[in-house]
Amino acid sequence: MRTKTIKQNKINVVTLGCSKNIYDSEVLMGQLKANGKNVVHEDENDDGNIVVINTCGFIGKAKEESIDTILHYAQRKEAGEIDKVFVSGCLSERYKPDLEREIPNVDQYFGTHDLPNLLKVLEADYKHELIGERLTTTPKHYAYLKIAEGCDRPCSFCAIPLMRGKHRSTPIEDIVIEATKLAEKGIKEIMLIAQDLTYYGLDIYKKRALAQLLEALAKVEGIEWIRMHYAFPTGFPMDVLDVMKREPKVCNYLDIPLQHINTELLKSMKRGTTHEKTTALIHKFREAVPEMAIRTTLIVGYPGETEEMFQELKDWVEEMRFERLGAFEYSHEENTGAYVLEDDVPAEVKFKRVNEIMEVQSQISWELNQQKIGKTFKCLFDRKDGEYFYGRTESDSPDVDNDVLVDAKEHYIKIGEFIDVKIHEAGDYDLYGTPVKKQEKPVPLHQKKSK
Repeated sequence: MRTKTIKQNKINVVTLGCSKNIYDSEVLMGQLKANGKNVVHEDENDDGNIVVINTCGFIGKAKEESIDTILHYAQRKEAGEIDKVFVSGCLSERYKPDLEREIPNVDQYFGTHDLPNLLKVLEADYKHELIGERLTTTPKHYAYLKIAEGCDRPCSFCAIPLMRGKHRSTPIEDIVIEATKLAEKGIKEIMLIAQDLTYYGLDIYKKRALAQLLEALAKVEGIEWIRMHYAFPTGFPMDVLDVMKREPKVCNYLDIPLQHINTELLKSMKRGTTHEKTTALIHKFREAVPEMAIRTTLIVGYPGETEEMFQELKDWVEEMRFERLGAFEYSHEENTGAYVLEDDVPAEVKFKRVNEIMEVQSQISWELNQQKIGKTFKCLFDRKDGEYFYGRTESDSPDVDNDVLVDAKEHYIKIGEFIDVKIHEAGDYDLYGTPVKKQEKPVPLHQKKSK
């Protein structure tokens, strides 16, 4: 039974999951705005009468969050608080029949390639000419830039190809147009994202073209940092390192998920590499670009991971001393290659192993941070929170890496600006510093005296 009447449609887009989903939501919102629609992203007042939920279906916890969110809005619809609920994205792509059966109160479910159809039910037309036009939801000075969709890798633990399909690179000229439009809006840092950066270009140029893309993007005026996320170790194009060394805009930073180091498990995971090859690759990176910060992610508790295999991984983490590292518990996903294997590592053991890896990494991070005390770094400042301004060095990506904190009681910093900061204290992950050049805090208009 309806409890309130809503006169004007307002579309509230809710995004779950990774940066690729954030990008997709921004494209959807750009299309809706171009059609004259009133659209908001995760409206604080939650007063949109039409809700579009862009879901994640990657691993168990992400699926639970997506389902909980769908149920929340389906119940609000049932109570008459909102008019319509639409669900899109990875979970919907992967489990559409199940979702339609279990949560029928959703108006319609759409997959990852259904943008034109989703727009149609929202009474909007898909505009092909809108290359690079999107409503960014990140802070005004940085944005994600998706350079490819899908993945051709056969990794046994991963469901992404089921949800995103085969790898499809976006042409360099289209990416440059998009980066140029972002720069015109004041974006200073772009983060290149894809399921697999390493594969970029092979489908349309018949060669790996990530280096050529970086060179083209470095020519875009206004962009000062270009950061790479989600490279694959096998077949990594080494000419990318030459561009990184030569081009100051390309951050000395690489996000390259390695997942494990035991050769037997890597074979079962279908990663196409070995302990020796992976170690050699990291050494090559550091020889070529000694200043590079390497971010990696690891999976513990994969089927068949023995205590000895885990110890090998732990020892290797201590040996390699990655600048940035995250560890995750293996999630047993249906229709993946590993699903036929027995999920034989108990949940409590997975949890314990994650904590052990992160304890090792915490010590490594603390030691690396101590070496930064007394040094000055160029930092981009993202926000003010409590008594501190929060910024990042070239070695840090938003939300996942370390922060540089500056005391807001002592200093003023304009958000979205690059500032040189001298580090005077360091913790396990965060750095504390002082701006080298003082910024003047703007005088409020009501305090300005007219001449």
